[in-house]
Amino acid sequence: MFAKRAVLSLRSLASSSLQAKPNIAAFYGTVSDVPLTPSPLEKARTATVPRHDWTKDEIRDIYNTPLMKLSYAAGIVHQKFHDPASIQMCTLMSIKTGGCSEDCSYCAQSSRYNTGLKATKLSPVDSVLAAARIAKENGSTRFCMGAAWRDMRGRKTNLRNIKEMVKGVKALGMESCVTLGMIDLAQAKELKDAGLTAYNHNVDTSREFYPSVITTRTYDERLQTIQNANDAGLSVCSGGILGLGEKAIDHVGLLHTVSTMPSHPESFPVNTLVPIKGTPLGDNAPSPFDATLRTIATARIIMPRTIIRLAAGRTTLSEEQQVLCFMSGANAVFTGEKMLTTACNGWDEDKAMFQKWGLRPMESFRTGAGEGASAPMQEGMQAKQQPLAEELI
Repeated sequence: MFAKRAVLSLRSLASSSLQAKPNIAAFYGTVSDVPLTPSPLEKARTATVPRHDWTKDEIRDIYNTPLMKLSYAAGIVHQKFHDPASIQMCTLMSIKTGGCSEDCSYCAQSSRYNTGLKATKLSPVDSVLAAARIAKENGSTRFCMGAAWRDMRGRKTNLRNIKEMVKGVKALGMESCVTLGMIDLAQAKELKDAGLTAYNHNVDTSREFYPSVITTRTYDERLQTIQNANDAGLSVCSGGILGLGEKAIDHVGLLHTVSTMPSHPESFPVNTLVPIKGTPLGDNAPSPFDATLRTIATARIIMPRTIIRLAAGRTTLSEEQQVLCFMSGANAVFTGEKMLTTACNGWDEDKAMFQKWGLRPMESFRTGAGEGASAPMQEGMQAKQQPLAEELI
């Protein structure tokens, strides 16, 4: 009788304990405190389509994941949506240098700072296309052109010449991208009609930290230019800069801005500050590598179809650090002789790295324009990688 009562008491205790913890999961006959509700990271890792309703709390939860676990999860997502051996090679040329009226605290091209940079006029079309041909011969498939000015108002002649540059780059079979400051919808449509692939307009950082860096252009003005490019049917290239004096929460804010856009940017450049003497941020300490890796991995997880580009500051990364970025979701680089006014990893250096690590240049227009244009390739990659992904998960 005593033994029977003891068994009944134990069964009652076990039953009440399980009822008190409805979120407890059982594995192989044992009880674990693992919640039944998957974390934002787990949900993102198994998703098959992009989301646009991310909350800052969800992004912060992913960003703060232990770094190796975060990198590993980003690699799984990357293999589901992209060919992990394919890296887009982009070359960026300054077609109009210096003399900009903006007060971006990081920029050598602002006329407000004494950086020793000489202002120039818009480059001739022929010289720009000659540079594009050299870039193509060296393996670049996207040619980007940047002009240092606030906006395109009253620049009809310049716009006409830039459209000729765009047409010439397209004739070479290359993707083209321009960054020309603020543009309106009509200007964006003109560039689209000329054959432009993408328009670059970075948001730089979080909305909250932005006024500490720039006062001559508002965050909403940046977002409006991005909207104009989208409405014109252009792909959007929009990223940020790490090392401006911001905090980790500002990386989360930056990622929240781009990942909740109606259409995710086609490409997301991750820049690290290159301090320029004479600018307000000229003495900033280097941005730590773990911040770069966390930003790339989080971006890959929350924007699975976006091209993520190692941009300014890549020269400070070792070869092994770059490869870790590729394994965590980065799949584009700026390469060539120069990146606007700062140093750039050269073509020969990148070719040697690609050969060593089994990487290859991405073909032109492989990802197309817009969030869904590359779906056939991504679905094929997903089907090919699915058994491996399921085994790893």
